[in-house]
Amino acid sequence: MTREQIFEFFRRLAEGDPDPQTELAYGNTFQLLVAVVLSAQATDAGVNKATRALFEEVHTPEDMLALGEDGLKAHIRTIGLFNAKAANVMILSQQLVERHGGEVPQTLDALTALAGVGRKTANVVLNCAFGAETFAVDTHVFRVGNRTGLARGKTPEAVEAKLHRRVPQPFRRNAHHWLILHGRYTCKARTPECWRCPVVDLCAFRPKVLERPARRPVDRKVAPTA
Repeated sequence: MTREQIFEFFRRLAEGDPDPQTELAYGNTFQLLVAVVLSAQATDAGVNKATRALFEEVHTPEDMLALGEDGLKAHIRTIGLFNAKAANVMILSQQLVERHGGEVPQTLDALTALAGVGRKTANVVLNCAFGAETFAVDTHVFRVGNRTGLARGKTPEAVEAKLHRRVPQPFRRNAHHWLILHGRYTCKARTPECWRCPVVDLCAFRPKVLERPARRPVDRKVAPTA
């Protein structure tokens, strides 16, 4: 895409959703960090269901340590890889207490030094909690960046670097939210819904699906009469 096309791309996404937010539910920065760690290879809806009762009980790293690993597992056992994630959350809670006075740090290096926190997780926390202009590249952002031609790259890091270079103001703060939501609900992996896409004319994807696929007829079996 050209600079003009990229500006128009985000202008349209912003017009449709002026104040995009993460779909993870949380009440403070520590809860956000925990939710993002738990969301790896899981849906936001699944994480929210598991953390609803957890976050009524746990608000701080100290609360998490008091709950204990077994108590945490009891809350999150419906989430994939919950054993490993529970272990990481307990370790990072201890690290927060010992290294940061129980507060979530505000730098990429400090966040990625915590157990279970990768670059994507750190970027989400920095953006959502602290307003940093970061670009968290998950599977949706990676797909949309490559498919549309907005930011092509063979790795998430390469896509992130291109987004840093190419996304203009005033869209940088919310750009990764728009891309995630666009990939989740419109530019889907298997069948992108190009027929209702607001940026379809700017997109470099060639095999566009411009007509809604016909719904398969429901096979209503009639019970045999006696």
